[in-house]
Amino acid sequence: MLSRESRMRRGEEFEAAVRRGKRAGRPTLVVHFTISGEEPPLVGFVVSKAVGDAVTRNKVKRRLRHLMRDRLDRLPRGSLLVVRANPPAASARFEHLAAELDLALDRLLRRRESSTGGQR
Repeated sequence: MLSRESRMRRGEEFEAAVRRGKRAGRPTLVVHFTISGEEPPLVGFVVSKAVGDAVTRNKVKRRLRHLMRDRLDRLPRGSLLVVRANPPAASARFEHLAAELDLALDRLLRRRESSTGGQR
């Protein structure tokens, strides 16, 4: 599970990532990413009622938190990352969700490296 210190909780952090950050979309999820400060990376999750009932939404959140735990070290300091699940995430296999998350993260991190000249 993703540690409590790494979870985004404040509305301002969610808003900063979604409104000011870069976005990469996949059929099962959309990832919003920005850098704000030098704190350890924070990750937040948005799973709306369109994804399913409460049991389904919680299952999707648990899967996404588990997947992000292993990928947290890829994020630079000060990162704010919001993972928003789309309705197909409810029926997606764990491996497929992992692959989609990797593709979205790779795209955002490559974009960031090219805009900063490869510096972290």
